[in-house]
Amino acid sequence: MTDASTGQNLPAAAVRLRTILLIRWIAAAGQLATVLIVHFGLDYALPLLLCFIAVAVLAASNLAITVMRSTRARLGDGEALALLGFDAVQLTCLLYLTGGLANPFGILILAPVVVSATILSRRATITLTGVAVLAITGLAYFHLPLPWSPDRLSLPLPYILGIWTALAVATVFISTYVWSVAEEARRMSEALSETQAALARAQRLAALDGLAAAAAHELGSPLATIAVVAHELSREVPVDSPIAEDVSLLVSQSERCRDILADIAAQPEDRGGAPFERLPFTVFLQEAIDDATGGSIETQIEEAENLGGEEPQVDPRPEILRGLGNLIQNAEQFARSRVALIAYWDARTVTVTIRDDGPGFPPSVLAAIGEPYISTRTGRGDHMGLGIFIAQTLLERSGASLVFSNKGGGEVAIFWPRTMLEGDST
Repeated sequence: MTDASTGQNLPAAAVRLRTILLIRWIAAAGQLATVLIVHFGLDYALPLLLCFIAVAVLAASNLAITVMRSTRARLGDGEALALLGFDAVQLTCLLYLTGGLANPFGILILAPVVVSATILSRRATITLTGVAVLAITGLAYFHLPLPWSPDRLSLPLPYILGIWTALAVATVFISTYVWSVAEEARRMSEALSETQAALARAQRLAALDGLAAAAAHELGSPLATIAVVAHELSREVPVDSPIAEDVSLLVSQSERCRDILADIAAQPEDRGGAPFERLPFTVFLQEAIDDATGGSIETQIEEAENLGGEEPQVDPRPEILRGLGNLIQNAEQFARSRVALIAYWDARTVTVTIRDDGPGFPPSVLAAIGEPYISTRTGRGDHMGLGIFIAQTLLERSGASLVFSNKGGGEVAIFWPRTMLEGDST
């Protein structure tokens, strides 16, 4: 996973504190058992009190963390790095007391590095690898001797340097290899999750397509009756009647409903304009406004500064037209007086930002926006919370990506790769 703002690789999922604590308890128990067996079982005179203190520090830190934090919590990158760094230093102290690199258990210095490479970011793994190499270097020169009896064993310097080289190379190589494999697994997991989410969205939209077709069929007859009655009323109501304007609005809206239902019932190849018709991008946006706007809110197109290159020529694809229309309608419903569509393009990207002067998206909606049945008007039966979901799904089918935010009001930024939006212009 990559942070878009920094470009840094981030772990796909933080590790549970319970898992780290369990590993540390196992490490403390193993260290204590090893010290006791070597000192009493093998009769090697270790600095027992100092070894107990080193092990007790690890156990005490585990107890303190258990008291202060819930074991169900997940650790962030920095917190996990701090714990693993502490473990590396604690193990270094214990190895210092028991022979340094001459101690066969010196290879355990790799353990925190491997854990970091598995679950943490590249930066954290590099940091912990550096700590491990510094610890190995210090242990090569500074340590208490192994308590061999009757004579203490003194290993030659070339052998110690060989152990240092082996451990240092193994630390760097294993951390790099494990991190690379884990990162590939994280990317595959992320790609699988995104694919599953896209399939789920497509299935929900397909279900809505079926419901829309059924609704269009069922609504055809009553809508035709409403249209007939509205036209009869328009002929009978005098022009100067107080309700003449309302009747005229009823006629126009019934005709609009009829056109919408006809569009839903039409085959995909029957929708849209001529097959080879291409429109300037701003003209296409104006067509989306004309189809969507209700006329009560001022909706205008603005061109951003520093436009790059000629204006894109686009096919009037129905899915883009319908997606933009839903977003424009949503903006008009919450705008106080004005909605602006800000168009921008350069050699690589085409962008349109839909911005209203309303109250903006509530935080609860912004966190889950794009999912179906998300709305601030749940108490109203005429609003199902599907507009943004349908718009986002249709626009993403055309290759767009959407960003929802609040900047003085609600704002939706839609980005297309220029080549994908324009298609084959030859």
